[in-house]
Amino acid sequence: MKYDLIIIGAGASGLVAAITAAKSKKRVLVIEQNKRPGRKILATGNGKCNFTNLIQYPECYRSDDGTFATKVLSSFDVQKTIRFFKELGIYPKERNGYVYPNSEQASSVVDVLIMECNRLGVKFAYNERVIEVTTPYFTVKTNYNTFYAEKLILATGGCAQPKLGSDGSGYKIAKSLGHSLVKPLPALVQLKSPDKICRTLSGVRTIAKVEAISKANKIACEEGEIIFTDYGISGIPIMQLSRFVSKKIDNKENVSLVIDLLPVISFEELIILLKNRMNYNREKTLEQILIGLLNSKLGYGLVKKAGLNPKLPSKKIKGNELNILTKNIKEFNLKINDTNSFDRAQVSAGGVSTREINPQNMESNIIKNLYFAGELVDVDGTCGGYNLQWAWSSGYVAGRG
Repeated sequence: MKYDLIIIGAGASGLVAAITAAKSKKRVLVIEQNKRPGRKILATGNGKCNFTNLIQYPECYRSDDGTFATKVLSSFDVQKTIRFFKELGIYPKERNGYVYPNSEQASSVVDVLIMECNRLGVKFAYNERVIEVTTPYFTVKTNYNTFYAEKLILATGGCAQPKLGSDGSGYKIAKSLGHSLVKPLPALVQLKSPDKICRTLSGVRTIAKVEAISKANKIACEEGEIIFTDYGISGIPIMQLSRFVSKKIDNKENVSLVIDLLPVISFEELIILLKNRMNYNREKTLEQILIGLLNSKLGYGLVKKAGLNPKLPSKKIKGNELNILTKNIKEFNLKINDTNSFDRAQVSAGGVSTREINPQNMESNIIKNLYFAGELVDVDGTCGGYNLQWAWSSGYVAGRG
């Protein structure tokens, strides 16, 4: 069976690539190892599909080549993305820059993409796993069939959330065709800590400023709601900086988090605040002094971490002990020894090296008529619709190519 273009992967980037190529009257086949398309799209935004974000900065996209994503997105930016989906039937709804379908159903996004593929005559081969790809005329062997095409797009995804189909198989195909990889690592993922205090604080949620430190240098900083867990720590700020932590840990470097648990006030202001609270009722215990200021479980844990007695009356607290407690609140130190696995990660950091891809059309610099799109490439975004925007943009550019 011969086609003008074969796309391996019916995820976000693969579907947009298929639509874009089919609009140019190309005969397109999409091969998907799952029994239905867009499984990862369905899981985004808690099922509501935050499909892009109006706030766009270069630092929202991470890669060994910091300019690559920007070049690709310039060909298919946020406004073009919104217009593309409006034409397909998705009426956009925006909240603080986050853009959702008005239906607030991720299934709506998948449905309109498939309807457009069907309208344009795109063919699908579901439940087919690619076994081998050979050249010069692309021969794609699956567990059931053999297909042929002049052009090939790899849009298989990375290896985050393998239960949804991203099992890393695309990396093997890319390597078999001569491409090199930036080692894939879990990103947008929770972090693990050996510190026992995490079990004590498990379930505590609080607003904090978090700095990731390695070799006494700050490698990333985020602010927002963090969540302590029995294995370590989670929350959007943690997931945002997890990419950088993953790389340091993979490089066998020690990593710790320095957490400001009261970022709204300075160290000096906190000292004064605590003194005033203690002077107001000198019979209150150290644990009671923190009630109403911090989560009670967190306050108790911080006192213990400072090596102090939670039942000690505030009138007996010495100045240096107050300084130690304040330092633990403002500079809570947590060792990090690992991330959660790809099963829990939202995206992969790393992938096919951008040095080997032309950002103007996503074509391989090694093999003519071979193209890449989506998470398979060494580009990953922060939380908030950026990974889907990268998928739409790279898929469009590859399909146009």
